[in-house]
Amino acid sequence: MKIAGFHKISTSIQTLISVLTIVLVASSCFYTVNPVYYQVTALILLLAVSILAMLFDILPVLVSAFLSAIVWNYFFIPPIFTFHIARSEDAFLFLMYFVVALVNAALTYKIRETEKRARDREEKANAIKLYNTLLNSLSHELKTPIATIIGAVDTLQESKDSLNKEHQQELINEIGIAGNRLNKEVENLLNASRLESGVLQLNLDWVDMNDLVNAVFNKLEETSKGFQLTLKQDENMPLVKLDGLLMQQVLFNLIHNAIQYNPIGTKILVQTSMDHDIFEMIVQDNGIGFPETEQNKVFDRFYRLPHNKAGGSGLGLSIVKGFVEAHTGTVILESTAGQGASFIIRIPVQSSYLNKLNNE
Repeated sequence: MKIAGFHKISTSIQTLISVLTIVLVASSCFYTVNPVYYQVTALILLLAVSILAMLFDILPVLVSAFLSAIVWNYFFIPPIFTFHIARSEDAFLFLMYFVVALVNAALTYKIRETEKRARDREEKANAIKLYNTLLNSLSHELKTPIATIIGAVDTLQESKDSLNKEHQQELINEIGIAGNRLNKEVENLLNASRLESGVLQLNLDWVDMNDLVNAVFNKLEETSKGFQLTLKQDENMPLVKLDGLLMQQVLFNLIHNAIQYNPIGTKILVQTSMDHDIFEMIVQDNGIGFPETEQNKVFDRFYRLPHNKAGGSGLGLSIVKGFVEAHTGTVILESTAGQGASFIIRIPVQSSYLNKLNNE
């Protein structure tokens, strides 16, 4: 990251920094290094040029290499304060220094550029892999609800006179379910895109977490039929300053994930608490849990448990992690296969009991 940051500086500024660096290093050596050991100064100047080559473009680095050779000759090679070199050995040494400094600068820069091209190729390959994964993951998840909607609408249009009200209502319900599923996948894609692009901005406000949990329960009323959703309320829970919409999505994704991958009858418990300035939310179920070997992958994008027939794009838990980390918080999974799972969220927050008392 540092190299990329320096690389964005204009060439003129890079050149100025390079010149000042050589002057500073040479000045330090002039007052600290014994004149007898002027060869040591050459090594120090070569080190400075090498470091500049790792940071800057080729032109400022070549300038620094040329300048270091001139400075070393004038201020360090006897007789000093002149460009005259008395000994033939020193003349050869100066020539070698000049060549080595230029070659060292050019080779270091060339190596850095090669590494950059290799990183670019790797990033391109990863982007292609991510694109293919996205297509493979979403092709079924988007195609299925769309096909359901189109099929139900065609049936209603072609056979509306022969269908009784009960069958019509069933088709309408199918359209509604498919539409909600399609909407969820689109929302996940948009949220993943916001996280990937880094444009996500928090809209912090005072939130009553008990109200937020109940609102999510209401949104999942149809989906959660057959499951036991429970909120362990803390009546003394203060208002906390969070992005309410993002935290609703976090809780929605966690509960929806528990519903999607666990059998009917699973108990899902949500509890919230405050520990000093840390807000904690736990979403716990007594379902099938996660295998220990898979637990470190659950927050990866597009990841789904192997051999699992349930649908989903594999974005839900990665969005949970991204939204929680946007609040500078953490989310961890604790699970034992066959004994359920617990997602534990901890976020440093501001809290207020006063506002809640005023509302009451």
